[in-house]
Amino acid sequence: MDRTAGPLKANVGSRIEDRTSGTNSVRIWLLATAVLVLLMVLLGGATRLTDSGLSITEWQPIMGAIPPLGDTQWQAAFAKYQQIPEYQQVNKGMSLGEFKTIYWWEWAHRFLGRLIGIVFAVPFVIFWLRGRLDRPLTVKLLAIFVLGALQGVMGWYMVMSGLVDRVDVSQYRLALHLALAAAIFGAILWVVFGMGEARETASRQLPAKALLYSAIGLCVLIFVQIVLGAFVAGMDAGLAYNTWPLMDGQWVPQGLGVMEPWYVNPFENALTVQFDHRIAAYLLTVWAILHAIAAHRREAGGPLVQSALWLAIAVLVQVLLGIATLIWAVPLGMALAHQAGALIVLGLGLFHLHCLVAPAGVPVRQTATA
Repeated sequence: MDRTAGPLKANVGSRIEDRTSGTNSVRIWLLATAVLVLLMVLLGGATRLTDSGLSITEWQPIMGAIPPLGDTQWQAAFAKYQQIPEYQQVNKGMSLGEFKTIYWWEWAHRFLGRLIGIVFAVPFVIFWLRGRLDRPLTVKLLAIFVLGALQGVMGWYMVMSGLVDRVDVSQYRLALHLALAAAIFGAILWVVFGMGEARETASRQLPAKALLYSAIGLCVLIFVQIVLGAFVAGMDAGLAYNTWPLMDGQWVPQGLGVMEPWYVNPFENALTVQFDHRIAAYLLTVWAILHAIAAHRREAGGPLVQSALWLAIAVLVQVLLGIATLIWAVPLGMALAHQAGALIVLGLGLFHLHCLVAPAGVPVRQTATA
């Protein structure tokens, strides 16, 4: 009898357990970061809806984490805010107490951004030093960290647009800011989805390319719709034309292309911006439903079909929530729920796509080690 078999088997089992534990720890950390990014987007939306985004007129990445302490510092911060067009043209006569309210919204938004950086960077270093991250995963996470740093810079670049000649921020910069947030959120989830344990290959036919391309198209359209929603928010386009299904009393309202040159209408004409957002929502709904039907006919069950079904349901709920938000003139809670729903739909779309590119039964790279 081989006396080394027992210890060898125990050693192998211990390594597998350690590897699984390491993978789970990394996965939990990344999921927690993704949740914080989602909260960051919601807090950014609240900052926008409460017109608080320009209350802090300076960018101090380190010292800015400390809010005003004492009446003197509050008066100094308020004096700086009084110099910008938003105060002079919109909020002139605002009290210090009212200023503090909008200041805390913006401060909380920036503070959460700093917190996300710490929550991401510190565990990353710890996991890397302990050898829990292999090289491919390390490269992916470093790329996400760079995106996060760029997002901070982009946030200040956005605020700058409202400090001199405008009473609000540029819708272009707002859209880029939200697009980066969605990209970071999606990238984190994609990494997490790819961290499944290796599985034995099973006899299974891979999904048709048409289904795969359709899922990719869905994810792209979801992302585009998020960007279109940012333009709606940036121009306060949801506060006008608050009827559905007709818009300004028509299915296709007049004035969609009245601005010159014509190509600025999708970005600077509030009527066109909202109309495009509506049309994209209809297209996304039909696409998601037809895709779910196609997945069911192809697979007849399993995680792939379930994920396609959940995606279609989420899209439908999101569209209904958007309609309600529009009809009720963008109440804060409902608008934030709609914004959260956009990222949830994106996450479900990416999960479904991952089910297609890495179906059950196909080996998946182990991306964290003990």
